[in-house]
Amino acid sequence: MLTINEILAQELGQKQEYVDNVVQLIDEGNTIPFIARYRKELHGSMDDTALRTLEERLAYLRNLTERKESVKASIAEQEKLTDELAAAIDAAQTL
Repeated sequence: MLTINEILAQELGQKQEYVDNVVQLIDEGNTIPFIARYRKELHGSMDDTALRTLEERLAYLRNLTERKESVKASIAEQEKLTDELAAAIDAAQTL
C-alpha cells in the first residue's frame, strides 16, 4: 500500500524527494508563498498552483485516512469487522 507522500508524488508527477520536502515544510508551519519563493531548492520547479494542489490533496488524504480508521474502529466496536471489510475500507479512495 502506498504512503500519502507516494500517492501525492504519483498524482502530481513530481519526484518523491520534492514531495517529501514540501510535506515536511508544510508540517513545520511554512506557508505556500514562503515555500514557493524561498525554498525552491527543496521543491524543484513546483509553482504556487502545484504547491497549493499538493497542500489540498495532503489534507484530503490525511482526513480520508483518519476517517477510514474511525469507521473501522466503529465497526470493530460492534464486533462486525471482518478482514474482507477492513481491506475494502482500506482500499477505498473516497468515503
